[in-house]
Amino acid sequence: MKVLVTGGKGQLGSELHKISTNYNFEWLFTDRQSFDISDQDNIDVYLDICKPNIIINCAAYTSVDNAEDDFEPANTINHKSVELIAKWSYGNNCKLIHISTDYVYDGNSLFPHVETDQTDPLNNYGKTKLLGDIVCQKNNPSSIIIRTSWLYSSFGNNFLTKMINVMQDNDEIEVVDDQFGSPTYAGDLANVILYIISNKKWQPGIYNYTNSGNISWYDFANKIKSIYGFRTIITSVSTKEYSQKAKRPKYSILDNSKIINAFKIKQMDYLYSLKKCIKITQNES
Repeated sequence: MKVLVTGGKGQLGSELHKISTNYNFEWLFTDRQSFDISDQDNIDVYLDICKPNIIINCAAYTSVDNAEDDFEPANTINHKSVELIAKWSYGNNCKLIHISTDYVYDGNSLFPHVETDQTDPLNNYGKTKLLGDIVCQKNNPSSIIIRTSWLYSSFGNNFLTKMINVMQDNDEIEVVDDQFGSPTYAGDLANVILYIISNKKWQPGIYNYTNSGNISWYDFANKIKSIYGFRTIITSVSTKEYSQKAKRPKYSILDNSKIINAFKIKQMDYLYSLKKCIKITQNES
């Protein structure tokens, strides 16, 4: 069984790579240099050569603010290339797991989002990811789409690594206090994905997966500060005060009931996983 992971050097791809040796598959981790999915003419050619049995599509254009000015590059990677990967996988009896985002919702809900909620992205990143979800399901009805939120890891650029860097270099910082979500350790999501592909019961559809918990970015920053042992003063600011080019959802909590019931997985508590990831980060530094 050959498993192809796109975005293999990103935070989720790196977490998958770290635990891949625990699974008896033939692994192929790709990055932009080895398999550039923005080169649409090359997608079928590459896949025809490597002939994977499972594709885990972690590759994405994730720079939310830059996508406001660079819609086409984001749309190519997050939408058009997903369409081609979905078509190839369906036509070649290849299982596909595609990673999506909470940004497909507008964040105006008062309750955790379920997979059937109406989508209404606020920014170009969310719009391109939603288009990717749509063409993925349309062109490969057997695919699994996993929407996650506030993903972090010891690998790559994310809120955790950013906070560690800025707290090391600054006595005072400002963090938004009126956007709420569930910080999700990419290592936990990686374990869920590998559990699903190892499970003999493949159940297509859209699923949410996050760690459990409901906190603001400000609360998240303070947890990082406390666990890591920083003394940085963190000041809370509103979204309006904290200028960003792209609008963000104010409420990004996702209901995990569907994936828990379908695959009998365990949803990890965000604080437990945050402590675990920070310990790994400290040991690596």
